[in-house]
Amino acid sequence: RGCSWAAGWRRAWHRAPGVTGRRQRAAACNTKGEAVPAGKSGLAPWLPVVGLEIHAQISSNSKLFSGSQVQFAAPPNSLVSFFDASLPGTLPVLNRRCVEAAVMTGLALNCSINKKSLFDRKHYFYADLPAGYQITQQRVPIAVNGSLSYSLCIDNKRSQMVTKTVRIKQIQLEQDSGKSLHDDKRSQTLVDLNRAGVGLMEVVMEPDMCCGEEAAAAVRELQLILQTLGSSQAVMAEGQLRVDANVSVHHPGEPYGVRTEVKNINSLRFLAKAIDYEIQRQIEELESGGTILNETRAFDSRLGCTISMRDKEGKQDYRFMPEPNLPPLILYDAKSLPSNMNHQQVVNIDWIHQRLPDLPSVKRAKLVEQYAILPEHSFTLLNEDGLTEFFENVVKKTQMKPTKVIGWIIKDLLSYLKQHSIAVKESPVSSFLLADLLNLLEKREISSTAAKQVLAELWKGQGKTPLEIVQEKKLELIKDQKELEEICQTVIDGHENE
Repeated sequence: RGCSWAAGWRRAWHRAPGVTGRRQRAAACNTKGEAVPAGKSGLAPWLPVVGLEIHAQISSNSKLFSGSQVQFAAPPNSLVSFFDASLPGTLPVLNRRCVEAAVMTGLALNCSINKKSLFDRKHYFYADLPAGYQITQQRVPIAVNGSLSYSLCIDNKRSQMVTKTVRIKQIQLEQDSGKSLHDDKRSQTLVDLNRAGVGLMEVVMEPDMCCGEEAAAAVRELQLILQTLGSSQAVMAEGQLRVDANVSVHHPGEPYGVRTEVKNINSLRFLAKAIDYEIQRQIEELESGGTILNETRAFDSRLGCTISMRDKEGKQDYRFMPEPNLPPLILYDAKSLPSNMNHQQVVNIDWIHQRLPDLPSVKRAKLVEQYAILPEHSFTLLNEDGLTEFFENVVKKTQMKPTKVIGWIIKDLLSYLKQHSIAVKESPVSSFLLADLLNLLEKREISSTAAKQVLAELWKGQGKTPLEIVQEKKLELIKDQKELEEICQTVIDGHENE
C-alpha cells in the first residue's frame, strides 16, 4: 500500500507546473567536479556529495564460517548447515579462501592490510537472520585507507575522458543474511537461508563523487578489478554486487547537508538514475523550504524514483560487541612469518601480492601500446566481457592492421551484439569467421560495402564461410580490365540518350 501511495504521489508531483525545468537543470552531472547550477531560487549553486558502500560476494565454494556450499538459484533451504540456521552449540570456523580474497582485493585497491583484525557482532532482528546478529568487522577491519582510480567521458564524448580517484575508507569481512520472499496475497513471508552466512566483502568509499555517472563508473571499475582477481564474480543481476548510495547536497563553503541512503541497488544503470534522482529531489525539497530527513530509501526502477523505507533517526541500536567465538585474525608478511610456522595454516600478504594479476588499468595500457588503438577503445574492449580476447584472436588470424580491426569489432560486431542483447561468447560470428572476412577485405577481393553484407549473412548463423557467401552472392571485386570495359560499354550502349 505504501508503494502504491508513493507511486500516485510521484505521478501527481511530476504533473506539477514548473517542476520539470528545475529538475532538468539540477540533474546536470558535471564530470569536471563543478557545482550543479541553482534552481528557480537563483541562490548559490548546489554541490552534490555521493559516497558508496558496496557488498561483494566472495567467490568461494563454501560460506564464511561454515562448510555449506555456495550456489546461486539452488532449491530453497537446501544449502543450510546447523551453524547457518544458528542451532545451539554450533561455532564459526573461518574460511581461509575468503580471507585471501579480501587481502587480494585490498592490495589491488592500494589499501593497508591490517595484520591484526577483529570480528564483531552487529545485532538486529529480521526473519532471515536466525542468530539475531551478523558477524562483521566494525572496530578493526581487514584493510583500510585505499584508493580507486576510474575514468569517464566528458559530455558523453568517447574521445574525451577524464580520470578521477575515490578514496577507499575500509574493506571488511562479514556474513550475508538470508533472503525473505514477501507473499502479499497470503500476507506471509517465506525465508530462504541458502544465502545466510555467505562471505561478503564490504567496500566503503569516501564521499568523493558528485553524481550518478561518477558512481557508476567507479563501481564498474571495481567490478572489473574483482572479476580480474577472481575474488568475486560480481554479477549484479545475481546479487553478487549490491550498492548502497549515500547522497547529500550543500552550498559551497557550507557543511555537508543531511544525507539519505538508497539501499540495495543491483545495476549500474539504476545506480546512476537513483543517485541523480535523489540529488534532484533534495535540491527541489530544499529550494521549496523543506528539510531533508536522515532516512533510508529504495529505488523503484519502474517509476524511476526513490521511495522512503524507514527513518534513520529512530534506527535501532546495533549493540556492537566483540565476537566471543572468534579470536583476532592474524596475517603475516615475509618479515613477520616465523620460520617454524606451517605455511598452509597462515595467510602471507607478500605471497598474495606477488601473485596479483594485471589489473584493468594495466591491461588497457598494454592494449594501447601493443596495438596502437585509442585509449577509449581499450575501455570498450575491457568493459564487454570476452571482447578483448575476441579482438586479439581476430588480430592474430588476419592480415589487417589492429587499428582497422578495432573499428569492425566496436562499430559493427558490438552493434549487432547490443541490438540482439547477447554476450560476446554467444555471438554467431566467431573470431575465426570475422578474421576470414577481414582477410578477404584486406586482399581487396571484396569492398567494405560487400564485407558488411557478408557480416550480415554470417550473423544469421547458417554455417557458411565468408568466401562461400561472397561466391554465392557474387560480391567479388572485378579486377579484369577487359571485363570492366565490356560492362561499361554495355551500359553506355544501352543508355544512348543519357
